[in-house]
Amino acid sequence: MKKLLALMLSLAMILTVSLAAAEGKTYTVGICNYVDDASLNQIVENIQNRLSAIETERGVKFEVKYDNCNADANVMNQIVANFIADQVDLMVGVATPVAINMQAATEDNQIPVVFAAVSDPVAAGLVAALEAPGANITGTSDYLDTAAVFNLIFAVNPEADLIGLLYDVGQDASATPIAAAKALLESKGVAYKEYTGSNLSEVILAADAAVADGCDAVFTPTDNTIMTAELSIYEALAEGHVPHYTGADSFALNGAFLGYGVDYANLGQETANMIASVLLDGKNPAELPVMTFDNGTATINTETAAAIGLDYDKLVETLAPFCTKVQGIQTAEYFQ
Repeated sequence: MKKLLALMLSLAMILTVSLAAAEGKTYTVGICNYVDDASLNQIVENIQNRLSAIETERGVKFEVKYDNCNADANVMNQIVANFIADQVDLMVGVATPVAINMQAATEDNQIPVVFAAVSDPVAAGLVAALEAPGANITGTSDYLDTAAVFNLIFAVNPEADLIGLLYDVGQDASATPIAAAKALLESKGVAYKEYTGSNLSEVILAADAAVADGCDAVFTPTDNTIMTAELSIYEALAEGHVPHYTGADSFALNGAFLGYGVDYANLGQETANMIASVLLDGKNPAELPVMTFDNGTATINTETAAAIGLDYDKLVETLAPFCTKVQGIQTAEYFQ
């Protein structure tokens, strides 16, 4: 009993010394954002805000080096190389492509990496398992429950018989949910048609084609290419009475009929908490589980709903059984 007590006191002293050592120290964190859109910008803002709060709570300082590669692979490589040259203590990769780049760049130097908004980190090869990542990388996932989105589609329109799948084939975040959507629709005997684009002009043409083909609804997962184009396509879809169901509330902010998924503000805050766990508490990313979130909030753009001819109050009543929360939003470029 005495030996056990002594061991517990020793561990407590080690923890106290470790926490004390963290106080007053400056940590350099390199954050690379994949693209300038409402979802990812909201994540970055909340990471930075939460890190500022942790500075006060823990008596430390975070020197944040932030950059945005705007989906340019060469720029991304340079940003990550700069982080390594600056000897950052930890890198943050916002979205799957950045996380993959950082994973490859830190294989030898083992700089810790915390990713944010990676839809399927296992399929992307970033982690061995959500519970035990297995390397110098962990983070937060915005995994989309595709079946839940389709529950909403068929709740609003039980007779829907042609669904458009609008996405960028080059986006890793879209691969799994699009495959799931196809399997689900095939099991229901509902026809679907794919509309793809890798840049703004292609996405506009794809959306116009979905309207021309008479789609009853269009589905897009957490696809950053479509997200950045939403402000340019939502009016055409609404005028064609084609509701656009998407994988994040930021799509609805930018005009889509409905966004369903995680709270990106909370995801950003929890990403910052994971950064603190690694840097301040000495947690090993290889053993720190990837954090996932409840995909239960449906955000309806009330202006778009009205343009399509759908009553918001009736929509809330119809969708409530399939969501933990239904909320309205109006069109804007960024969250306030």
